[in-house]
Amino acid sequence: MPTHQPRRTPGPRGERFAVLDPATGEAFDEAPDQRPDELDAIVERAHDAWRDWRADPVARTSALFAAADAVEAAGADLAPLLTREQGKPLAESYAEIARAAARLRYFAELDPVPEPIADGRPVGTEIRWRPLGPVAAIVPWNFPLQLASAKFAPALAAGNTMVLKPSPFTPLATRLLGSVLSAALPQDVLTIVTGREPLGARLASHPGIRHVTFTGSIATGRAVAEGAAASLARVTLELGGNDAAILLEDVEVERIADRLFWAAFRNCGQVCMAVKRVYAPARLYSQVVEALAERAKTVVVGPGLDPGSQLGPVSNAPQLARVERCTARALADGARAAAGGHRLEGPGYFFAPTILADVPSASPVVTEEQFGPVLPVLPYGRLDEAVEAANDTGFGLGGSVWGTDLDRAEAVADRLECGTAWINNHAELSLAQPFAGTKDSGVGVAGGPWGLYGNLRPFVVHRPEEA
Repeated sequence: MPTHQPRRTPGPRGERFAVLDPATGEAFDEAPDQRPDELDAIVERAHDAWRDWRADPVARTSALFAAADAVEAAGADLAPLLTREQGKPLAESYAEIARAAARLRYFAELDPVPEPIADGRPVGTEIRWRPLGPVAAIVPWNFPLQLASAKFAPALAAGNTMVLKPSPFTPLATRLLGSVLSAALPQDVLTIVTGREPLGARLASHPGIRHVTFTGSIATGRAVAEGAAASLARVTLELGGNDAAILLEDVEVERIADRLFWAAFRNCGQVCMAVKRVYAPARLYSQVVEALAERAKTVVVGPGLDPGSQLGPVSNAPQLARVERCTARALADGARAAAGGHRLEGPGYFFAPTILADVPSASPVVTEEQFGPVLPVLPYGRLDEAVEAANDTGFGLGGSVWGTDLDRAEAVADRLECGTAWINNHAELSLAQPFAGTKDSGVGVAGGPWGLYGNLRPFVVHRPEEA
């Protein structure tokens, strides 16, 4: 629920708000600006649809497979629209759509398993699983379709219905996705609502919603949790990250430089689990800075619809302003821009891919989540210092360790205070694994069977062994 809202325009179809193309900074379409009071009827319809949707798991599975096929078939329509409103290169939009379809198939194949309890009593006790009811999802603008599917696929597979609200910066592809899915899903099983605040706040606190799942900033996540508490709804919060990458003394810099660079700059750095800080041994520090800067200087930045673009614009004006502030503050604090460090001339929200060296450890670009194409590189003397610095944050989403001695790298990774740690990679996720953060980075678990069970409640049946 961002504080900056796209501008509203009245029209014959009701209130609407403009959607901007980040490659130009200009409006190219509009989306409905639905009112909070419309949610009462929407949630009631979702509750009515839930009665039939939860009752037939075989039909549910078939519908989810059909939904996956429909998403894939609509890729040529969805991908350009996603790129137009979000900014990412077209190939990344297609990858996001493929991931959404794969997630639908993955969860369609999962079934909650009854669990017998043997406790020595002459009673047969079994845990069965029941859906929660209508659930709500609030999705940010960095991966609109992928994160939407990460929420609706397990929720629908569990037998819930969903009301989903995308960011007002990226509503159009999600609305189109909803239309595509409507051909495979029963009416009102999945409803997309679009609008500016307080629509999201009202959805999170609606008394008819039994589970609220949110991805976004820590501050907004706290507000969502407070709203959901009013009706004692369950919450799953996937919040920010400030992931550190620790390079060991035996790392082969040129061998890992490409992977490390794109682990930080994919989607223009707008990834919650992107590398946001690099800690390099003092002996290798200059080499690491130079290798990353070389890649930053040669990467092709341009509109996502241009076939040659490797990196698109920052997704919206408020986020661009944040990136500019973080970078300017770091440079004022004494940092050096080994590459980039400035906004690119011309229209749109383009910022030069930036590698910062000699950054003070207390600079906000190190201590906060910059969420853009800016990467600080910091030297360390002793490995313990690097581990301590990596853990010295309120965030705890992901982290990585890079080196040739895999046993040693794994031992270091085991010391990181985060939900997921990688060795010689970063932000590589399987659909089957849990995704969760520690500290301020999240509440609850998404992904894999954990994501399915997070959308269910236990129902216990006691039966005597004899009548």
